[in-house]
Amino acid sequence: MQHLLNTALASGALIFTIGAACAQDLTPLNSDSEPDRIDWSQLDATFGDLATPAQGTKVGGVSKTLTNEYWRTLGEGYKTFADAQSVGVVYQAASNEGDQLGQLSIAETLISQGFDALLFSPQTDANLIPALEKAAAAGVPVVNVNDAVIPTARHYVGNVQKDNGVRVAQWFIDNHPQGGKVAVIEGQAGVYAAGQRTAGFTQTITENGNFDIVASVPANWSRELAFNAAATILQQHPDLIGFYANNDGMALGVVEAVKSAGKQQQTAVFGTDGISDAYAAVRAGDLTGTVDSFPLLTGEVAMEVALRLIAGQELPRVVATPQALITKDTIDSYTTTDMDALRAVLTAQ
Repeated sequence: MQHLLNTALASGALIFTIGAACAQDLTPLNSDSEPDRIDWSQLDATFGDLATPAQGTKVGGVSKTLTNEYWRTLGEGYKTFADAQSVGVVYQAASNEGDQLGQLSIAETLISQGFDALLFSPQTDANLIPALEKAAAAGVPVVNVNDAVIPTARHYVGNVQKDNGVRVAQWFIDNHPQGGKVAVIEGQAGVYAAGQRTAGFTQTITENGNFDIVASVPANWSRELAFNAAATILQQHPDLIGFYANNDGMALGVVEAVKSAGKQQQTAVFGTDGISDAYAAVRAGDLTGTVDSFPLLTGEVAMEVALRLIAGQELPRVVATPQALITKDTIDSYTTTDMDALRAVLTAQ
């Protein structure tokens, strides 16, 4: 299996080289710093109302996994917006967040099924390169949707990943002016979002000068691995004042380790994604906070972008979606099932 994956990725690297030669106007995408960008809230004002899609329009989506609530919710956003436009949508995902070859197979199958546009949320920055190039050759627009970044993607929808870590670091700076020891539980190696989130936290808290990052270890998006890593770190550094985890699943594993060590009053824990279990843990006082990147809204925006591309609009390369730091002090401002109300809150922030 690993041999097949290596072969597929090697093929992707070759296709990437050919594709890059044919698309010299594109530099490798850095979705956080790409200057050709627009905020999600400015689409209507800049490009006008979305035209009614042609009858029979259909969009395909491939995601990391449906075992993670974040990706299920993103798919709900796709379907909500597609249904409102009478557009067909198929949303599929790999069996788990490490099944790179399985995800590539799903994406290539969708390309063969004649969708008018495709939405890709790749496992890593590299594993869907072959599918992206096949879609481009077939003239099918592809939107790279949070959070790994395909270097040759022409269109990306998602939040500024580095800012996730910056927001958490700033909380520690504001709430622990004396500083202290902190640790990072990283996501999967080779995933743009994991690297950027970690970098945002690390750079911001290091520049403050009062904090010591005693550990920064990967847990591959796994709650169990995060628990084990956090338990070890707490044994080595019993005076630790906080953890930052690259997603909420891992953060909840860290919470369990902190509880087991009896460190709830001393050690803050932050995650990223804003899943419902994280919100519940914040309300219960177990999780200090999460950076919500609003997957339902992100899914709606990504579907809108796909439909605008189908209609022939020339959009910026990046459409930036919102995020917010959720703690016990801010949680009520973002707790709503009314998407219009949430859009209003996020537009105003």
